[in-house]
Amino acid sequence: MFFPCAIVCLKLPKSLRFNNSMPGASTGQVVVTDHLNFWGGCRVKPKDGINPEPVHEPATGRKLCDMFPCGKEEVDQAIQSAHAAYLKWSKMAGMERARVMLEAARIIRERRDNIAKLEVINNGKSITEARVDIDVSWQSLEYYAGIAGTLAGQHIQLPGGSFAYTRREALGVCVGIGAWNYPFQIACWKSAPALACGNAMVFKPSPFTAVTAVILAEIYKEAGVPDGLFNVVQGGAETGTLLCNHPGVAKVSFTGSVPTGKKIMEMSAKTVKQVTLELGGKSPLIIFKDCELENAVRGALMANFLTQGEVCCNGTRVYVQREIMPVFLEEVVKRTKAISIGDPLLEDTRMGALITRQHLDKVLGFVSQAKKEGAKVLCGGEAFTPIEPKLKGGYYMSPCVLDNCTDDMTCVKEEIFGPVMSVMPFDTEEEVLKRANNTTFGLASGVFTRDISRAHRVAENLQAGTCFINNYNISPVEVPFGGYKQSGFGRENGQVTIEYYSQLKTVVVEMGAVDDYFNC
Repeated sequence: MFFPCAIVCLKLPKSLRFNNSMPGASTGQVVVTDHLNFWGGCRVKPKDGINPEPVHEPATGRKLCDMFPCGKEEVDQAIQSAHAAYLKWSKMAGMERARVMLEAARIIRERRDNIAKLEVINNGKSITEARVDIDVSWQSLEYYAGIAGTLAGQHIQLPGGSFAYTRREALGVCVGIGAWNYPFQIACWKSAPALACGNAMVFKPSPFTAVTAVILAEIYKEAGVPDGLFNVVQGGAETGTLLCNHPGVAKVSFTGSVPTGKKIMEMSAKTVKQVTLELGGKSPLIIFKDCELENAVRGALMANFLTQGEVCCNGTRVYVQREIMPVFLEEVVKRTKAISIGDPLLEDTRMGALITRQHLDKVLGFVSQAKKEGAKVLCGGEAFTPIEPKLKGGYYMSPCVLDNCTDDMTCVKEEIFGPVMSVMPFDTEEEVLKRANNTTFGLASGVFTRDISRAHRVAENLQAGTCFINNYNISPVEVPFGGYKQSGFGRENGQVTIEYYSQLKTVVVEMGAVDDYFNC
């Protein structure tokens, strides 16, 4: 089986174009030709076909497709379509919804390699990482399918045989606004709990990664959801504004930057929409001298260089206890230099391309600023040009380790969102906790130590939504994920997320006579 062909693999015989294994798909040879908007159960041609925005393949820099932003009329159509589907879907039993979601998960699992390859072309990350992302995607659908049939209220006994009960009900039409670092996975993370609770969703992907969300929409349709239950509208800030201000939307779930999150919160407040915000971070990773050094080094690499460093919860402020600082730096620099950079569709590649030329320049600018402020570059931090001619226009850089950093440097205070690790020494637990918490962010944190008491004590005192102990960037779908402080609120993943996609109704039942309070 394979999903409807949205792409054409150039220079290939027609018989090889995007079949199950996508054997001929390679970097620089895929062009997206089909429409990327989806509502009412099908792809939708842009109304006017004007003002297209080019979408580029990060690995090569070449144009992948045109993205046509949705305007007011198209947003209205998508939301109306979602509302009509919600009225049907929300009346289905939880087990009925679960069966459809499990079928969607099965389809994703079966087409894992296809979707992963398209995600690489869309986003620039390595194929090894992309496969994991797709696995997490179908696991999310399976997990929430398992919860859908368990949604229930509570019975409360009252005096005189009267009673009350609660009903957990859907919200209605939910909007999901995705980020470009995990395009397909975020679409699943947001839609799975929404659909499990009986909601419909209109999803807006990042304009930089416009390609794979519509694949999910087609998979949901094939699995059997009502037409319109999961819709995709393309666009940038203007389209997002239309969605947030729309009176037919009950909730907005956003993943992205802090400034944009604040704007979304402000717009949603006008009609008192529920909001989940998963925003940026500048997370601390604390490495004590009693750690297992090999694990700590691996953890630091995981905390900084996955997806080219474009991960919101990355532990980019690495605090290392002074006694082991030299040996840690020696080992982490050696490993960083050995990271294989290049064609993200090759199995041996471990770091692909950053998302855009502008973003690459921004990250390189942070490295330049760090040097001006006194940081020392131990390795990397430069634009990288792969040997293959087709990759010379891609957005690559060598992963960077910075030494001689201080807490007041720009590279330590601001989110870089690229492969840049800032390493700083510390002496005591009390000192490092104070420094780690001295930030407006609070998305994640980490600690490496063999002392179990210290590990839990540090985790308790770190002001962050997640704390990893002796590992980093491990996010199973069963575990809630979200931030403290300006890193946002609400949660994705885990059972608690059901509370953010549903509402509670109380029903009070009187079994006797009503009191004659007014004596009349």
